[in-house]
Amino acid sequence: MTLTEKQRQLESRLAELGSVMIAYSGGTDSAYLAWCANRVLGERALAVIADSASLARSHYRDALAFAAEQGIRLETVRTEELDKEAYAVNGADRCFHCKDELFTVLEAERERHGFAAVAYGLNVDDRQDFRPGQKAAEAHRVMAPLADAGLGKAEIRALAREAGLRIWDKPASACLSSRIEYGRRVTPEVLRMVEEAEDALQALGLRRFRVRHHGEMARIEIAEEEMAAVLTPEFFRKMSAAVRAAGFHYVAVDCDGYRSGSMNELLPVATLTGNVKSL
Repeated sequence: MTLTEKQRQLESRLAELGSVMIAYSGGTDSAYLAWCANRVLGERALAVIADSASLARSHYRDALAFAAEQGIRLETVRTEELDKEAYAVNGADRCFHCKDELFTVLEAERERHGFAAVAYGLNVDDRQDFRPGQKAAEAHRVMAPLADAGLGKAEIRALAREAGLRIWDKPASACLSSRIEYGRRVTPEVLRMVEEAEDALQALGLRRFRVRHHGEMARIEIAEEEMAAVLTPEFFRKMSAAVRAAGFHYVAVDCDGYRSGSMNELLPVATLTGNVKSL
C-alpha cells in the first residue's frame, strides 16, 4: 500500500467514527492525528491534552501553540497519576497506570461532550516496542487510527512534512517520568530536576538528548549526530554546570548516546516480551 493510500485510509477511518476526541501530547504522531481529524471532521474533532507534573512546561506550551496555529480545537484536562501509588512507585508497569488515569479522564470527557470515540497516536512501530500503556488503551477501547491505516513513524513524519507541519521532525517527547530509573519513586521534585536539567541543556543548543535520573547522578544521552560538536572539555564543563544547577551531584555522559527507552534495557526479557506478545 502506498503512502497516499494509507493517508486516504486514515481519513476514511476518521470519517467512519463520525466524531472523535484525540489524546493529544503535541508530539508528531498525536499532532498529525489531531490535524488530520480536524481536517476531516471539523467541529466534530477535539484534541485534549492532559496537564500534570510529568509534562514538561516547554512541551505543553509548544503543544498549545501548534494547535492554535492549525486551528485545532483543544481542551486541557488535569490528570493526577502521581497521586496513584501504583504509578509513583515507578515499576515496569508505570506507563500502564499513567495511561489508565488518562483514558479514565478522557472517557468522562467523551461522555460529557457526546463524542463517539477516543483515539490516540499509536503507530505500527509502537506495537513492536515495550509500551505497557497500550494495554490501558485496549482496556478502555481507545481507537488507534494511525496504526489501523498501517502508518509507521517515518511515514507519519513524511506526511506531516508534505502537509507543511512544523512538527514533522520534532524530537520524540516522552513524559518526564520516563527519564527516571525504575524503582526510584516519581515525585514532583524528581521531575523538576529532570525538567530543569533538560531545559538548561536545550538552551546550550542540544536538540535530541535525554537526562536520565539515577539519584545523585544524571546520565546524559546525546544523539549520535550531535556528539561530535559537544565532545570538548569546554562544552562538558557547561553541561556539568547546567545539570548540577538542577540539583544533581554528579554528571555522566552515556557513551552509547541517545536511544529511546534506554531505561528498559535492564528489564527482564520476560517483562519485555510479555508486553509485545499481548498486543
